[in-house]
Amino acid sequence: MTTTDEVLTQLDAAARAFHFADPDHGYLHAIDARLHAYRDEQRWAMVIEMVGYHSRAGNVIDVLHCFGNCLTGGAPGYGPGDFLERIENMHALEHVGQPGGHGGMVPVVVRGETLMARAEAGEQLWDVLRRLVPEYRDLLLADEQELRHRLPEDLPRILVLQEWWHRDPARHDQLPSQTETFQQLAQVLATGDVAAYRPTQRPNTHWSFWPESGTL
Repeated sequence: MTTTDEVLTQLDAAARAFHFADPDHGYLHAIDARLHAYRDEQRWAMVIEMVGYHSRAGNVIDVLHCFGNCLTGGAPGYGPGDFLERIENMHALEHVGQPGGHGGMVPVVVRGETLMARAEAGEQLWDVLRRLVPEYRDLLLADEQELRHRLPEDLPRILVLQEWWHRDPARHDQLPSQTETFQQLAQVLATGDVAAYRPTQRPNTHWSFWPESGTL
């Protein structure tokens, strides 16, 4: 049977290897996040999505951080197949954030759909793209097939968090096992009792809590 120690030990190992979800990542200007928990009597899994504008990739990326005792491929954390590019017309957005750039509505193509986002003159591109949330967040976040690309198809999902308290923004060394959120989520995964998740801390996964994200 799954134990809380098993879950937390895996999450901590990923954090020490810099493979745990980090809304303050130096290359990713935070935009959105979501967490999925899966379980049955023998298996557990967790997928944490971190969406942001990746300065090196030059695109909005949904990074899937996959954990569990039943992963169908790869190691816990993230691998090459866990970086999902979202914007299909980045060439049309090159003027956003440039000196002398003009404001107005700009087209952003995501999953074949053209979305319109407001851009202020001289505004950073990631600030423009943040306006796609919440109306279009489901287009930026993973669909069911993407979420389960490293999970067994029959593993039940028991909990989805749209926001949560991730860690102390001032504690870059804080491990998941040292946080209320992941201690409680480990109990949920070990017991199947979703009532074990009873947070007392205000969620801080919104991008505004991480002003230094993407600044490397």
